[in-house]
Amino acid sequence: MPTNLAIDDQLVIEAQRQGKHRTKREAVNQALREYVERHRRMALLDLAGRIDWDPAYDHKKRRRRG
Repeated sequence: MPTNLAIDDQLVIEAQRQGKHRTKREAVNQALREYVERHRRMALLDLAGRIDWDPAYDHKKRRRRG
């Protein structure tokens, strides 16, 4: 999807350098992937303490069944 954005050039250049990306596109795409992944992890952390675990559940037994 072609997009025209006004992005801080110095920030993109620094991201390219830090990530050893050959192009601005690679740097921006990697940054967006990391941003999305970080927010997904944060959403999972928000579930902490909200899920009731079954103390009788045997995860090792579950693995053996395939």
